[in-house]
Amino acid sequence: MKKTILVLIAGFGMLVAVAPVWAHHAFSAEFDASRPLKLRGTVTQWELINPHSWIHMDVKGADGTVTNWMVEVGSPNSLFRLGFNKNSLPPGTEILVDGYQAKDGTNLAVGKNLTFPDGRRLFLGGSAGEVKDKDKDGAAEAPKK
Repeated sequence: MKKTILVLIAGFGMLVAVAPVWAHHAFSAEFDASRPLKLRGTVTQWELINPHSWIHMDVKGADGTVTNWMVEVGSPNSLFRLGFNKNSLPPGTEILVDGYQAKDGTNLAVGKNLTFPDGRRLFLGGSAGEVKDKDKDGAAEAPKK
């Protein structure tokens, strides 16, 4: 009897432990693969947090207005393995992010690649890496409001 109770408790504990995995969203739940974009701007903040890190950046539109974008990228651990470090994106760093806009049309995107002014290009380690581009150069500039 005690053995059965222990097995039930252990089984319940394993189910509870994987519950957060069920809550994790897929790329297509929040972002639109048919809305690729390129965001050129300057970093205002970089948040290295789990499960996704965030790049906050100011993007200047064609009319001169500045819009702040939030770009979801991979976890800190995946970014470090891809060549980033804590000091890779200090505020004021100019970057170009290839990614995909949120389905709701807000200034939220998921990043696929990041290019520095010197030409270095790094994969951002997030869910956008799973999206297959239809053509190499098809991303549009940041959407106009």
